[in-house]
Amino acid sequence: MRRIVRNLAVVDWIATTYFGILVLCLLGTRGPNCWGSLKDVCIDYAMLILAFILVRGELVRGVAAAALYRVGITAPIVLSYFQLRWIAPAITSRALDSQLYAFDLRLFHVEPSVAWDKYVTSNTTEWFAFFYFGYFFILLVNVLPFLSLAGDGKLLRHFGTGLVAQFCCTHVLYLVVPGFGPYHELKFDHELVGGPFWNLVVQSVHSAGALKDIFPSLHTGAPTFFAVFAFLHRKKFPFRYAWPVLGFCVIQIIGATMFLRWHYLIDIVAGFALGTFNAVFWGRVVDWEFVRRERLGLAAVFGVAPVPTLLERVGVSSRRSA
Repeated sequence: MRRIVRNLAVVDWIATTYFGILVLCLLGTRGPNCWGSLKDVCIDYAMLILAFILVRGELVRGVAAAALYRVGITAPIVLSYFQLRWIAPAITSRALDSQLYAFDLRLFHVEPSVAWDKYVTSNTTEWFAFFYFGYFFILLVNVLPFLSLAGDGKLLRHFGTGLVAQFCCTHVLYLVVPGFGPYHELKFDHELVGGPFWNLVVQSVHSAGALKDIFPSLHTGAPTFFAVFAFLHRKKFPFRYAWPVLGFCVIQIIGATMFLRWHYLIDIVAGFALGTFNAVFWGRVVDWEFVRRERLGLAAVFGVAPVPTLLERVGVSSRRSA
């Protein structure tokens, strides 16, 4: 046990705290499906703890440890998002849509979803639906290469810690400021009607979404994190080419979240601020942590690359050419 605790990294404490908050909130409530939600969260928590026991306890080493850890810390957080549609109502029945809308009008004097209602056509709806659904593609393109190809370097430590913090903080804030979004609260003159991408968006939101997951906007926060992270590392490949593309996509996705009436303006501001903060702040933290772990002789946080280190080879060739 002492070895496990001693080997825990900052990212481990973030994930542990996140699931601890969910468990405590569910134990303190008697909402619908409270015990079913608690069971789901405890299973997620157990997956995370098992990964810590095996990897931080040094019972598994090498490539197997790296693969087990990366899956063990990612899968429970992803699963918990899909479970939020039951966890959130179990913790609170509140919906703060009217307060969020009033706050927007008081602070910004405008609600974009209402102001843009006059521009709603099948073409504009489909344009923004394409980018809104493209969020999932951006998520996979950014996360999977790091999980499968990257060794434990500064890039992976910065990316992994910041992204875990992004999702964990966002999920907890969903419970603090629950709401459905403008589509549920407000009335509009024009109905959103589009093509295949709009249909995909509607199906994915209603079948797999957390439903009361608006503040802060994860559709804004996660792409913002990717774009700011790429900009901070723009001297390295592939980020020197990726950051302008990500920047354009972020602008379109942010517009889509409001045009398609999923989010209030304050949700976007909060998501953008959180994504930027996590991209900047955790880079400094992992630098401090790396020095500390080197001094104490602790194992690498994310271990060796589970798949042959393609990204590292590209990085080596880039440094040689530079």
